[in-house]
This record gives sequence, structure tokens and C-alpha cells, in this order.
Amino acid sequence: MKTTETPAPVPAQPGPRVAKVDAPHGPSTKAKKEGTALNVFSHGILVMWAIMVVLPLLWAVMTSFKDDASIFNSPWSLPDRLHFDNWSRAWTQANMSDYFLNTILVVGGSLIGTLVLGSMAAYVLARFDFPGNRFIYYLFIGGMSFPIMLALVPLFYVVNNMGLLNTIHGLILVYIAYSLPFTVFFLTAFFRTLPSSVAEAAFVDGASHSRTFFQIMLPMAKPGLISVGIFNFLGQWNQYMLPTVLNTDPDKRVLTQGLVQLAVSQGYKGDWSGLFAGLVMAMLPVLAAYIVFQRQVVQGLTAGALK
Repeated sequence: MKTTETPAPVPAQPGPRVAKVDAPHGPSTKAKKEGTALNVFSHGILVMWAIMVVLPLLWAVMTSFKDDASIFNSPWSLPDRLHFDNWSRAWTQANMSDYFLNTILVVGGSLIGTLVLGSMAAYVLARFDFPGNRFIYYLFIGGMSFPIMLALVPLFYVVNNMGLLNTIHGLILVYIAYSLPFTVFFLTAFFRTLPSSVAEAAFVDGASHSRTFFQIMLPMAKPGLISVGIFNFLGQWNQYMLPTVLNTDPDKRVLTQGLVQLAVSQGYKGDWSGLFAGLVMAMLPVLAAYIVFQRQVVQGLTAGALK
């Protein structure tokens, strides 16, 4: 029987020993310290900005539950009790319910029209090459830079000649025209980031252009639609100049007009507690919309950068 013998270990050959040289830690440590200082500074700025934004909102909500005497005597203290009658008085006696309904009708109709028309125009400008494509696109961009103050007088006469003055649908059409330039500009850039292979596959399967747009491309553009919808909602909900010029009927006033009317209705004896209650009523839908769609807004804003 053969056995396998383990060979004897070979002695190590003498040779020069290589000393370990540690990498210098100076530059990396310095860069790390600079990055930490920059993060602390940026976070400090963000905290200060958050305080500047949140504190006035909290103060307005707190003041809406005070009476008029507490607002002037102790403006920074908590209310002695919750005066819910401020909200009911603003909702009924100050006609905030009517203003709220008119605002929902105007903003809801204009937001739907803006998103539908803006997405269709942006899709065509982003996906199809035809003579005048760039010219139409730059016309929309030019509309973003046109001051609305310069258009108030001719706009008033145009709306009046069309018989749309002091009407809800007239104000909706003006809001749509006012919001279309930014909507087309935003969505055109977003549609360019979407993959074209999906639309080409739909065309191969026999889908029409309208079906491809509404059933395939529009659902893919949902983050962009939500983002631009939030921006348009904020702008249209807080719009004051256009309804003041084009909507002088007291029965068709929107929330911004109602708040101003509530502030000046009684002069120096104004209902300040009711005014703050109406102000909070006007803020709540905007805050709720942004809180609900916050993630979609961030996705829509970063979609082009992440592609």
C-alpha cells in the first residue's frame, strides 16, 4: 500500500521586506469636516425657513379660535377656550359658504380644462415634428412672460363683448387661458422623457392616436399631471386680480374676494375672529391637496432628472 507523504515546507527565501505605508488621512478628513459643516449650515437654513412658514400658519389657526378681545389683548397666547362660533359665523353670516362653492366650481372646471387641453397640446408638441412646431412652443413660452396687468383692460372688453362678464363659465375660460402656457411648457418637457417604444407598439397593434394618448401616454404622465395640477390649483385658488376685474357680481364672488369683503365690511370694527376663521377655511384645501399629493409632486419634478 502506497501512502502519500506530506512534502516538507519550503523555507522562505530571505528578501527585502516591504513596509506598509498608511494612506494620508489629511485631505479626506478635511473634506469630511467641510461636508459636515455644509450639511449643518444647509439644515439650519431649512429649519429656519420651516419655522418662518409654519409659525404664521399655526398662529392663524390659533387666532381663529379666539374672540376679538383676546386677539388684541393677548395675540400670542393660547385661546382661553375654542370659539367654534367664529367658524360658523364666517360660514353663514359672512357668506363664506357661497364663496367657497363658487371657488370650487371655478377652480374645478378650469383645472380640468387646463390639464386636458394642456396635456393634448404638450403631447403633440413633444412627440410630433411638423412645420411650426417650435414657433407654437415658443408662443406658449412667451405667454408665460406676458404680464397679466397689461391684459386686464383688453381682456375685460373681450369678455364683455362675448357676454361672459360676471359669469362662472367666463371666469373658467379666462383661468384656462391664464394657466395654459405654464402647463404646456411643463408637460412638453415631461412627455419627452417618456419612452416612445410603448406608443410605437400601440400603433403597431392598430391603436389610433387618440386611443394611444388617452389610454397609454396619459396614464404614464400621471406624476407630471399631478405636479402641474397642484401648481395650477395653488395659482387659481389664490387668484384675486382676475376675479376682481371680471367678476363684480356679489353673488358670484370667489374666496379671495370674500375675504377682502369680510375685512373691509365693518371698517375698524371688523369681525377679526371671523376673518381669521375664513382665512383658515381658504387655506385648508390647499394644504390638504399638497399633503395628499406630496409624493407625486416630487416624482413629477424629478422624473426628467432621473431619466
